[in-house]
Amino acid sequence: MKLSLLFSDSMGVRSMATLVEVGNEKIFIDASAALGPYRYGLPPHPLELEALEKAKRDIANIAKHCNIFVITHYHYDHYDPHENFYIGKKIFAKRIDSFINRSQQERGSYFKEIFDDKAEIIYCDGMEYEIDGFTIKFSPPFPHGPYGIRLGYVIMVSIEENEKILFASDVQGPVYEKARDYIIEENPELLIMDGPPSYFLGWRFSTENLKKAEENLIEIMERLNCNLILDHHLLRDLKYKERMKELYERYDDKIKTFAEWNGKENNMLEAKRNELWEKY
Repeated sequence: MKLSLLFSDSMGVRSMATLVEVGNEKIFIDASAALGPYRYGLPPHPLELEALEKAKRDIANIAKHCNIFVITHYHYDHYDPHENFYIGKKIFAKRIDSFINRSQQERGSYFKEIFDDKAEIIYCDGMEYEIDGFTIKFSPPFPHGPYGIRLGYVIMVSIEENEKILFASDVQGPVYEKARDYIIEENPELLIMDGPPSYFLGWRFSTENLKKAEENLIEIMERLNCNLILDHHLLRDLKYKERMKELYERYDDKIKTFAEWNGKENNMLEAKRNELWEKY
């Protein structure tokens, strides 16, 4: 199994684009990228626009050679209905008829309208498949953050051959205990996680939820002793290590961002947007 962590917030764009190669198959999880429309009251800086253009171009080039896609939910940093690389491919996607909010249902229905007769869409919540000697398993839907949040639901995906990778998508931490329990039950060697949106602290995300997310991640690491890729929402905060101080004090040597996994320095453009507009 070969893993490529392609783009993320630590690499300058909102994304968790991940490629998994197993045998003769290439599985592209959440093949998209986007930018935050406003941060600090400012629109994206030209350096962010440049990073997004490169990400979208590279994603499209990689996607041409992939046969299997996964869409964990219908936010534009995780899928793009206007790309044509889905045509003729197998797409495992979050269901659009249950455990979904209105916005994502509309987006998912639009995606179905475009690609239903051009690709094989498999709605896969809670399903498991054997493909050419490996297992791909999809979780039941979990909240996109704390229980009761209005952002809808996501599905996690695990891929297992000789080892297991779990892509936990946007469960934000995980802040919800049942999402934590599912991850522990899956017992992956590598966990790819979005982290809590601490940049919303005191507005859309409470101190209590941040504490829950950290406690849940610590419990996961204690129980599984897995390697952890922690990125996306958390890396929109320049003080992300301070926000989860205990986690990093205990497990810093087992935690990497997408950028660090690739041997690069973190390039948190959105988090530095006000600085970018001041300097350039």
